[in-house]
Amino acid sequence: MVGTIGGVTLTQVPAAAASYHTVTTQSVKKTAYHKKSSKGAIFNKKHTRKVVNLKSHPHTTWYVTQHATLKHGKTKGIYYYVKNGKGNIKGWIWHGYLKKGKAPFTLSKAKAAVAMDESTGKVVWSKKANTARPIASVTKIMTLYLTLKKVDGKASNWNKKIKIKSHGLVSMSRTAAYGGFHFSYGHKYTVKQLYDAAFLDSSNNSAIALGQWVAGSNAKFIKKMNAQAKAWKLGKAHFVSASGLENSDLRRFGYGYGSANANRVSAKDVALIARHLMRDYPRVLKDGKVGSKRVNGQLCYNYNNLLKGRKYYRASLKVDGLKTGYTPLAGYCFVGTGQKSGKHRVITVVLHDANEFTETRSLMNHAYSFKSMNN
Repeated sequence: MVGTIGGVTLTQVPAAAASYHTVTTQSVKKTAYHKKSSKGAIFNKKHTRKVVNLKSHPHTTWYVTQHATLKHGKTKGIYYYVKNGKGNIKGWIWHGYLKKGKAPFTLSKAKAAVAMDESTGKVVWSKKANTARPIASVTKIMTLYLTLKKVDGKASNWNKKIKIKSHGLVSMSRTAAYGGFHFSYGHKYTVKQLYDAAFLDSSNNSAIALGQWVAGSNAKFIKKMNAQAKAWKLGKAHFVSASGLENSDLRRFGYGYGSANANRVSAKDVALIARHLMRDYPRVLKDGKVGSKRVNGQLCYNYNNLLKGRKYYRASLKVDGLKTGYTPLAGYCFVGTGQKSGKHRVITVVLHDANEFTETRSLMNHAYSFKSMNN
């Protein structure tokens, strides 16, 4: 028989098996443990109800506050009374299934991730951080870097007008899946307008238009992206797209490039690109925390949901950037940054992560637990 208490499934054990008797019980200092292996389950003290299997909670820290000797038939064993951090799962478990110490930190959803100290460039935590993966619109941090390099802080460059002469870019801008910021054929947009649309609204057509302005053509710009990655000695970065869209989508608009289908960059190299962007052009931290703004009469909405006023915002983390991304191939990707009071600035990257904002929050908090991140 199965029932539910407080959201936890309780499995009824047959009465014939319920022969655990308490010999002794003692309180102990609260101590952290985690699972030793995938074996084991938590029961009520008499073992008439199973609370949970340990394998259902692989990364949980269990806090022990009591020890007991329980007798089952002729066999005696030492059992621990445990609670998880939230206190909503509790019960008794044989001591041999647990190992002293907190559960190692992990991200269960992200396929690759990294946390970097922005001050030093040192990686403080990582998961498959050197594996090159598709990165979707996170790509645009490189496009923004090269755009800012070309602008060189000059108002005359920000105000330069770019005439849209590509029917492919207009068509791309009008599709729900690939556009967002609408182009009109023959219309002129300033570099600043395209920058805002590419940064905040993650406009793919705007990113490509910026690349053409920077280098003269889409192909030349992609070569410039790869040259910059090589100059930074990023061994796990290769670009075929200014926007992050894959060639399988770009070809229909006339913007396919190269033989590979997607940009492929490691989480660590993404963090290094972000570090170069923030250090060389700190204005991106001010620009990147704008929640939304009207650009050429269109609303550009920033999908960074760790910003103030958004669903996953946490005041203590002081997140002020940086870039979201998604394609079906790349999954949800996010480059985050913030500077908690008394700490160094942190850069986090999660790739192909269905819980990109909650896992980024967890990763930032974990990064700040290292003494090396203290000011």
